[in-house]
Amino acid sequence: QFGGYTGMTPAQYRHYVETLADAAGFPCERLILGGDHLGPNAWQKLPAEIAMGHARDLIRAYVAAGFHKIHLDCSMSCADDPTPLPDETVAARSAELAKIAESTARASGLPMPVYVIGTEVPVPGGESSLGEGVAVTAPEAAARTLAIHHAAFDTPELREAWHRVIAMVVQPGVDFDHASVQQYDPNAAKALSKFIETQPRIVFEAHSTDYQSEPSLHALVRDHFAILKVGPAATFAYREALFALAHIEDALCAPDARSGLIEVLDARMQAEPKHWQGHYRGDAQQLRLQRAYALSDRCRYYWGDRDVAAAVETLIANLRQRELPRVLLSQFLPEQHAAVQEGKLSPDPLALVRHKIGLRLDEYARACSRNGFPRNATSPFECALPAPDARAIRA
Repeated sequence: QFGGYTGMTPAQYRHYVETLADAAGFPCERLILGGDHLGPNAWQKLPAEIAMGHARDLIRAYVAAGFHKIHLDCSMSCADDPTPLPDETVAARSAELAKIAESTARASGLPMPVYVIGTEVPVPGGESSLGEGVAVTAPEAAARTLAIHHAAFDTPELREAWHRVIAMVVQPGVDFDHASVQQYDPNAAKALSKFIETQPRIVFEAHSTDYQSEPSLHALVRDHFAILKVGPAATFAYREALFALAHIEDALCAPDARSGLIEVLDARMQAEPKHWQGHYRGDAQQLRLQRAYALSDRCRYYWGDRDVAAAVETLIANLRQRELPRVLLSQFLPEQHAAVQEGKLSPDPLALVRHKIGLRLDEYARACSRNGFPRNATSPFECALPAPDARAIRA
């Protein structure tokens, strides 16, 4: 409700997404907007009463803006809470926020929300270090989470809402840190997968599935982790594509005409370090590499920065003024070069960026469809659509 790092309220963000959908010819009625980790977590340093007041306002803002999939997350202790927070307190606070969501949807004349519960998730954006790896949620812990939340929802105001709890967040044993990935092990998650088969209506939601191999994504869906959360992997692909274009720009443009995107991004990250300083460790060289290349992709918080956005605009404008040599596409964007060679992709710089991101998202689409998506078919990400404004691709 205060704008967050995007500078947009939920209502403004919905408008932004719908503008992008309209530009792409995608029906807005097919959009499902969800709020993730909604609760007092952003205000953990405040007393619980104040933090929960902010959380209630947050839920109202999301639901009133038409966000339909609501993840209730009250797992973190506030300033005057015990640590760890008792499960009963977590569930009670989640139920309190669900009541706000229900009343807001009714008052706004909107479809009633669906809910995701549970909070056994990796650190948002990845771990600092995987160490010995993360453990799979025990079936007993999942059962307890369900039972305690069910009891908290067993009130006149929420009994019907309980039937709209569609998923529970658990840890299937997947995660990543700045430089490595823990891939899904179906054998380790077998008992957890069997447990959810005993629960009608509910599936698992898996967080931090970024950088999983496509076979791992298929196995997750097969094992009832039907909702796959991804973020940094998509923005990592975006960053890779822009850095590749910056190297092409370096080969084509005089130094005084270049965008200097890579340097501008790092300068802004050093000038405003709040989004990475508590996450990266090491000497100056290690920090520089992590700021630019870490799998946790903390640079994703800076694409909306005015100076960085201006550098992206300059980069795109510079490359649109000249034909991109195929040898440079082959060197820096080989997958996109192949698609251009086959006539499936425009060599427009933003089309190249979209394609790079689309290859990653295609893996999720194929995994979630379970029926596969043949790569020789025309993917929506491969279509040579008119290139949008550079600001749009940052979504």
